[in-house]
Amino acid sequence: MRREEFPILTTQVHGQPLVYLDNAATSQKPQMVVDAIVEGYTHWNSNIHRGTHYLSQQATIRHEQARQQIADFIHASSAREIIFTKGTTDAINMLAFSFGEAFISQGDEIIVSALEHHSNIVPWQMLCERKQATLRVIPLKEDLTLDTEAYASMLNARTRLVSVAHVSNVLGIRQPVEEMIRLAHQQQIPVCIDAAQSVPHMPIDVRQMDCDFLVFSGHKMYGPTGMGVLYGKEAWLNRLPPYQGGGEMIQHVRWEGTTYNELPYKFEAGTPNFIGSYALSKAIEYMTDIGLEKIAKEEGLLAQYAEAQLLEKIPGIKIYAEKQEKIGAISFNMYQEGRLIHPFDIGTLLDQQGVAVRTGHHCAEPLIDSLGVPGTVRVSFGLYNDREDIDRLIRALQRTISMLS
Repeated sequence: MRREEFPILTTQVHGQPLVYLDNAATSQKPQMVVDAIVEGYTHWNSNIHRGTHYLSQQATIRHEQARQQIADFIHASSAREIIFTKGTTDAINMLAFSFGEAFISQGDEIIVSALEHHSNIVPWQMLCERKQATLRVIPLKEDLTLDTEAYASMLNARTRLVSVAHVSNVLGIRQPVEEMIRLAHQQQIPVCIDAAQSVPHMPIDVRQMDCDFLVFSGHKMYGPTGMGVLYGKEAWLNRLPPYQGGGEMIQHVRWEGTTYNELPYKFEAGTPNFIGSYALSKAIEYMTDIGLEKIAKEEGLLAQYAEAQLLEKIPGIKIYAEKQEKIGAISFNMYQEGRLIHPFDIGTLLDQQGVAVRTGHHCAEPLIDSLGVPGTVRVSFGLYNDREDIDRLIRALQRTISMLS
């Protein structure tokens, strides 16, 4: 699907054409996104908002148009609900600090799940340590899905926030976040959704989902690095204190005290990545032009094909959350005569054949520990991947098996 529009995919790796299957870590960029970055630095690079001259005004227009475009993309009620961040990790840290300062006290509880990325674990651990609160973890069932009955029983009068991934970055399975939000809201508990692994692969409607906060990264959705988003319902954002101090987030500064800017600028201290926001808007244009429903359908079929081929043609393979619907990623391990082949060895030999995958704990060490393995091999898909990429992966894995034998 439009593979020729991604220049890096013509790269040769160890004399082989690149097969890029590491999209859950970061996606490649279409030419129009690369061109947008060059355009910004070439034609209208200037600090935004308070400048009266032409370049500043042009940069400001593009930055704020990008904010509105992102609001429309996820169906936010207003562009004021879109806070620009450096990425998902930065967005969660921002929320953990601001929400924690306003609403977390000793004895309070925050709920996350056993499937989380470190970015949705460590900031909450740090907050709980700072405030003497408790972090509670939704357990997994045997099929590696969340135990929603256990989750429902965990919600109580001390629960202040639930923060969970929409899609597991390791297993590629979607969590029942709509039901989880509904249950939390019955007790007036706000919910944050980590959408880093879902925004690139499916339509997102925050109003329909009814989440209170949602975070994602630009670099996983064909946009630039160093660019991300924290969405928050306006009523919640108005109640939270700023995360950082400095320029842009102020209205007036006096020695006697400072008054803060209105939304969204209250949370955007310093010079923003206005080139990055413009480039992200172009990535959104690219995805929208293809159609999010089409992307979801094609990638879903590709994941089904990949899992079927792995099970049929690779002896000794163990796929985690086998035969469950996968969104964007499949994790597996391989065994010979009952012995685990270390994922690092597989990844290294695949790389020698031009196939890029990710190995290790995928920044989800508690989940990997629960599987009883040192790591997994993860293949993850983007809109430019096709069946030929999967066939190349299968042939490379078969050759890897013969080499290790």
